Amino acid sequence: MLLFFTLGLLIHFVFFASIFDIYFTSPLVHGMTPQFTPLPPPARRLVLFVADGLRADALYELDENGTSRAPFIRNIIMHEGSWGISHTRVPTESRPGHVALIAGFYEDVSAVAKGWKENPVEFDSLFNESKYTWSWGSPDILPMFAKGASGDHVYTYSYDAKREDFGAQDATKLDTWVFDNVKDFFHHARNNQSLFSKINEEKIVFFLHLLGIDTNGHAHRPSSRDYKDNIKKVDDGVKEIVSMFNHFYGNDGKTTFIFTSDHGMTDWGSHGAGHPSETLTPLVTWGAGIKYPQRVSAQQFDDAFLKEWRLENWKRLDVNQADIAPLMTSLIGVPFPLNSVGILPVDYLNNTDLFKAESMFTNAVQILEQFKVKMTQKKEVTLPFLFTPFKLLSDSKQFNILRKARSYIKHRKFDEVVSLCKELIHLALKGLSYYHTYDRFFLGVNVVIGFVGWISYASLLIIKSHSNLIKGVSKEVKKPSHLLPCSFVAIGILVAFFLLIQACPWKYYVYGLLPVPIWYAVLREFQVIQDLVASVLTYPLSHFVGYLLAFTLGIEVLVLSFFYRYMLTAGLTAFAAWPFLTRLWTRAKMTSLSWTFFSLLLAVFPLMPVVGRKPDISLVMGAGLLVLLLSLCVVTSLMKRKDSFIKEELLVHLLQVLSTVLSMYVVYSTQSSLLRKQGLPLMNQIISWATLASSLVVPLLSSPVLFQRLFSILLSLMSTYLLLSTGYEALFPLVLSFLMFVWINIEQETLQQSGVCCKQKLTSIQFSYNTDITQFRQLYLDDIRRAFFLVFFLVTAFFGTGNIASINSFDLASVYCFLTVFSPFMMGALMMWKILIPFVLVMCAFEAVQLTTQLSSKSLFLIVLVISDIMALHFFFLVKDYGSWLDIGTRKLPSEK
Repeated sequence: MLLFFTLGLLIHFVFFASIFDIYFTSPLVHGMTPQFTPLPPPARRLVLFVADGLRADALYELDENGTSRAPFIRNIIMHEGSWGISHTRVPTESRPGHVALIAGFYEDVSAVAKGWKENPVEFDSLFNESKYTWSWGSPDILPMFAKGASGDHVYTYSYDAKREDFGAQDATKLDTWVFDNVKDFFHHARNNQSLFSKINEEKIVFFLHLLGIDTNGHAHRPSSRDYKDNIKKVDDGVKEIVSMFNHFYGNDGKTTFIFTSDHGMTDWGSHGAGHPSETLTPLVTWGAGIKYPQRVSAQQFDDAFLKEWRLENWKRLDVNQADIAPLMTSLIGVPFPLNSVGILPVDYLNNTDLFKAESMFTNAVQILEQFKVKMTQKKEVTLPFLFTPFKLLSDSKQFNILRKARSYIKHRKFDEVVSLCKELIHLALKGLSYYHTYDRFFLGVNVVIGFVGWISYASLLIIKSHSNLIKGVSKEVKKPSHLLPCSFVAIGILVAFFLLIQACPWKYYVYGLLPVPIWYAVLREFQVIQDLVASVLTYPLSHFVGYLLAFTLGIEVLVLSFFYRYMLTAGLTAFAAWPFLTRLWTRAKMTSLSWTFFSLLLAVFPLMPVVGRKPDISLVMGAGLLVLLLSLCVVTSLMKRKDSFIKEELLVHLLQVLSTVLSMYVVYSTQSSLLRKQGLPLMNQIISWATLASSLVVPLLSSPVLFQRLFSILLSLMSTYLLLSTGYEALFPLVLSFLMFVWINIEQETLQQSGVCCKQKLTSIQFSYNTDITQFRQLYLDDIRRAFFLVFFLVTAFFGTGNIASINSFDLASVYCFLTVFSPFMMGALMMWKILIPFVLVMCAFEAVQLTTQLSSKSLFLIVLVISDIMALHFFFLVKDYGSWLDIGTRKLPSEK
């Protein structure tokens, strides 16, 4: 059995890793030749302002008095430059947004493993291609571009990470710090000849990262006065910096200014998904090489923003976020970032048609270079007769398009050049995607074959060792044949040889060879398969089809609940009716009614809005009062049983009650302090962390009697859960625990009804390290239903109130009792623990069910494993490698749609 679990762990690890190797490998390639426009650029320097977390509507719209929150930027739109909306791609997070802006490509999912602070892969960027870059802002953003740069020409100036405090009195200080330091820098440059000469060079970049708006949005919501006032302060700061640049460089007309944002923000103060409030960001450009405002009488867009913003008479030029990188590079004349997939928005350029055509041609050649390198890499490791090239962009077609573009430039047909180059870019991008996913089918088939074999083997093991299904069918043992092992050894050698001659990576050997021993193990149990078929044939066909349909329906409901939370409600409603479809109603009316009531009550939660969108501390306080009331009732009841309730146990319960009271105080006190912008009180922070630590230890001091231990676990975990709650979700563990308690009782009734074992009192059952194996029974058909209940309750526990698939679905306010300074891993860990608390409650209840029904946890675990693996196989085919964390996560994890 130890070998089985070791093999199972290995297979699941390989299956999990395969998702990243098949779907989430980096799309970047290296080895391209830098490409730049041969004509002189219009600007010597570029200033990039990125207002982190700024929504397009928040900048462009007028306030209730009909005036702009950003009068300087609006004046630029009307009198000096060009404007539009930058359409960001999801995930709408700071790092992917900045990578798209500055490097011109959409970063792959592997960046999340580095917390968006380190480079998971090296990439080229505007900063790297510039002669010098100076940047000011957040320590979470600036280092990743400096680290990837070649040479020592990217300079960063960032404040201490502790300044990124969501509970701070004034988050606009982050932006004020940037503006003040830029001014000090130029003042210092006047007295430093070396620095003065550097900032007077050409092809230089100044980057100002402004985090205050994002911080205020998270802490107070985008509709708050703090968020809107921060926009005004940023506008004032930009005005001062522009004036300073013009004065310093003597109004030489060689500076280009670009103002934009990395992502927007939802109304509830989060980002990461694909809501328009997150993906629509402002883009305002002015200065050298930029078109002046264009007055128009009418514009055609699918939205009504122009009228809302009263900008219908100023031409709006929308771009994709990655298009800004080639725009900036063409303006200062540096090579396009090697990994850029952005398309130059020529409508922003105020230059000759020849310059636009040459820039567009360079853009096309730069992207085509990536396609060629990717194709060469794949061709070198594939057998010639197996290689299938991308037919839409053959070598001859590449040559013809480039030749035709050059001919158009020679004959001054510049519009045709731009159109032809855009066609070439689109084909090259399709080809890049084609070669990036070239091996996906081969790897996927191997992984699926191996995993199906594992599910088959686990199922056979259940039938063989833990059930009575094939008892007495056939006892004849045949001598093992050498043909089977020899056949599989031959198959393994052939697979290895095939991979070897193609010079495949070592991981391909794992995915290709792992199915061989797995299916060998399955076919070794051929006798069990025969006995199983013979046994099934003895069942009435209608019963067999009915059980199969019920099992299939149950699996599909579980899978659908990962996409649509209301399926959890449908499942819990069906659970509520279960006692009335069996004889349980006649045997245990009170237990059945309790089961129905709490099932329907729990079914309400998946229909509620995802946690964090409508915080309500009064509901958290209400949940705390319910816990105290429950504690009072239980302690009073236990005190009456003097023989089983001693003073030490009473002390433990009182300690847990005190912990709940302190948690309620900390939640209320912290909320009040943050509203007054006084930050997180140190004492509250100490109490919160102490409560979290004690909740893991105190339950171990309680009585081992099943009911008392379960109640102690609930009290300890609830005190922590209250600290992590912002609204109605604080009630969720309570309702779930009530249902779990009823589940323990109702499972006893089902066993007593079937005559498998006698009902035991919960006060007589104890959690014990030593379990008598002789008390365990074999599996029955109804045990599959118990395992299904467990999986369904686990899914409900994880996703009944939120969505683990996207950070967007959680509110950072959940962790404000523990910390307010931005720390992605610590905040993520706390939110993960919040998700795990209901999971722990379900698992404790399931252990109690296992004890009361005298069933081996090993056998039930195997059934749960098979159900979970069948679900995992569903999700393997639904994984997608684009979209928000929400979109990506819904293909592997439950979500809110």
